[in-house]
Amino acid sequence: MGKLEIRDLNQSFRKDDGSDLVVLDQISFDVEDKEFVCILGSSGCGKTTLLRLIAGLDTARSGSINLDGEEIQGPNPKVGFVFQEYSLFPWRNVIDNIAFGLEMQGMPLNERSRVAEHYLDLVNLSQFRDNYPTELSGGMRQRVAVARALALDPVLLLMDEPFGALDAQTRNMLQKELLEIWDKTKKTIIFITHSVDEAVFLADRIIVLTPRPGRICQIFPIELTRPRDRTSVEFAQVRRQVLDLIGKLCSIQ
Repeated sequence: MGKLEIRDLNQSFRKDDGSDLVVLDQISFDVEDKEFVCILGSSGCGKTTLLRLIAGLDTARSGSINLDGEEIQGPNPKVGFVFQEYSLFPWRNVIDNIAFGLEMQGMPLNERSRVAEHYLDLVNLSQFRDNYPTELSGGMRQRVAVARALALDPVLLLMDEPFGALDAQTRNMLQKELLEIWDKTKKTIIFITHSVDEAVFLADRIIVLTPRPGRICQIFPIELTRPRDRTSVEFAQVRRQVLDLIGKLCSIQ
């Protein structure tokens, strides 16, 4: 299971002058089990803050976050996180990076090696198992980060602009690979992006946030069948609809 329920979530930070900076305002939405949801918004709208709250890395000022009926009140083994930066250990090779979380959980060596090898194969990097992060391309390092998160078998996978630093060709390739992994693993995924094209290609639904403070403009269902063709008329029409929505509802306040 991987159903997420967010209700009336608010987050703010105290500024140096003593006033509060409101980052998220009354955020409420659900994510269904095995659903792929993209959260779309401009820089500074609170996307990463929202993801950190869902992951239990930060505490909201008010509101609730429940995963499969249990409130998230701190880091949760049911939630995996893939950051924009690869966050790999440079002194560990690929297979040991993937196995790190399992090692921290106390899993025996033989078992964690088996699990790590499985997810290494899932991201098509078996031939690079003994390489170190500095010997890999940016796209390969991010695939290792995805495998490391999946190795812990989370029910919910959070991804914070994981392909944002990659070139367009690599980014498109990894988007296709991610959908294949999602189809095989049946994980619930929340994916942060500021790219409309990426969101339309990946998502079952797109949640559009306003500029700060982040509020939900609209939740946009993407009804295109998969695999999606970026060059099709249907894809272009949906992309234009989302762009128009952002222009109408998320203008500078």
